[in-house]
Amino acid sequence: MAEDGKTTRIPFDVRDADRSIFEAFLAARAQFGGATPILVDGDGRTLSYDAILRAAFGLGHALKAGTARGECVGVMLPTGAASTLTFLALTAYGRVPTMLNFTSGAAGLTSALCTAQVKRIVTARRLVEVAKLQDEIAALDGFEIVYLEDIRKDLSLANKVTAVLGRLMPRTLSRRADPQKPAVILFTSGTEGEPKGVALSHRNILANIAQVRAHIDIYPDDVLFNPLPVFHCFGLTVGTLLPLIAGVKVITHPTPLQPREITKRIQKTGATILLSTDTFIHQYARISEADELKSLRLAVCGAERLRDETRSFVRRKCGITLLEGYGVTEAAPVVAANQAEANHPGTVGRLMAGLETRLEPVEGIPGAGRLLLKGPNVMLGYIRPDAPGRIVPLDDGWYDTGDVVSIDDEGFVAIRGRLKRFAKIGGETVSLAVVENIAAALWPDNAHAAVAIPDGRKGEQIVLVTDAAEAARVDLIGWAQNHGVTELAVPRQVLIVESIPVLGTGKTDYVSVQRQAAAAFPPW
Repeated sequence: MAEDGKTTRIPFDVRDADRSIFEAFLAARAQFGGATPILVDGDGRTLSYDAILRAAFGLGHALKAGTARGECVGVMLPTGAASTLTFLALTAYGRVPTMLNFTSGAAGLTSALCTAQVKRIVTARRLVEVAKLQDEIAALDGFEIVYLEDIRKDLSLANKVTAVLGRLMPRTLSRRADPQKPAVILFTSGTEGEPKGVALSHRNILANIAQVRAHIDIYPDDVLFNPLPVFHCFGLTVGTLLPLIAGVKVITHPTPLQPREITKRIQKTGATILLSTDTFIHQYARISEADELKSLRLAVCGAERLRDETRSFVRRKCGITLLEGYGVTEAAPVVAANQAEANHPGTVGRLMAGLETRLEPVEGIPGAGRLLLKGPNVMLGYIRPDAPGRIVPLDDGWYDTGDVVSIDDEGFVAIRGRLKRFAKIGGETVSLAVVENIAAALWPDNAHAAVAIPDGRKGEQIVLVTDAAEAARVDLIGWAQNHGVTELAVPRQVLIVESIPVLGTGKTDYVSVQRQAAAAFPPW
């Protein structure tokens, strides 16, 4: 208990995760009261637990026709009431929400749908109009597209009766789910080929929620502001499901790309916790006026490295504590996070309770190792494009993050590098191997190395270091466009050197390459 009597952290108990997400939602409704307002949509509409429950049963009853228990159903919606209701509607009837990144283009969407063997996609006409997704929808002519506006207009008497009965006898009408079965499918970025599905169980998600609640102070009167997309695990687990289960009002916003609107809504709603990334929080602080962000007591930042410049600027202008964390979709997603009373800049904080770690030595990086994880929040396994619909379990439950970290005597984790060779560009993951492959296709007789360095605007920028004297960015752009590769994989800068540094084994010395690139292109 806090000194003022408010409940803060709850002890981590993995037994709290041994139920379905819908059962956890029902338990929260019973604990906090059905009439309690819990979710505020982007248009200002406020929903109580009871309103969410009624809508979930009515919508779920309509959506279950033509689908089977355990079937993956695509969800292509922005953050807000619609995506929350759809998620709960599907899970209430034993379907598996499959979260689709509607910014990934027609090819990325098709690949994800085929990988998860999705036949039906739930979306909204308003999203298609606002996000200009008409071409993507046209390309999905082999899939059934269901629009929420049409469902709302055509609700049958049975759907409406089920909505009413669902509020009165929810445990009778909902389908009991095995906590160890898939609760949701999310996808890797796919910039190194087709995206892989990440299968997370009910236990994975609920364990991570319990871990976060045990790690960070969350008060009953907190108001959490979530502008992060639900197709990213941070936005789904921490930004959408945790508030519902913890009884904390959540203010949802459909996109993080509206800094002016977001700062004004934070002030209007009195939000106390913000979920963000380095790129976005810097934008919000920069354009904020007067005391628009004054109500925030902390902001939890993930998805990309939190720069010292951002930390000091936000503290100086807004007085907000920034807590940097680290997560991966495969761990549902939070792995480590700083805390208000133990906030060590340059680290991502301490590990979540219940996680086991193993550090494998990495050549050329002393005092650190490749991080492997095992615990209740670690995924069931991948669904790969070459084996659609089949979850490939992890070897003895261990997940190899591919990230090189060091852990000090106090348990603080510092990210030293990414062996998986990925960069974070504005919160999106980009494979550095793809960058090198493009360069190799253009200049096959030369050596190339791609690295990510800090960038003052986007969080990170990609630099291609090459010994090809004729290398030019315009050629990289042309190749990417002609071969359907995302332009995120085109490096911002090209650095021509006499030779690429190598280790004694003959492998590329990426540590030295990183230093070269950072010296040539400082972040400011």
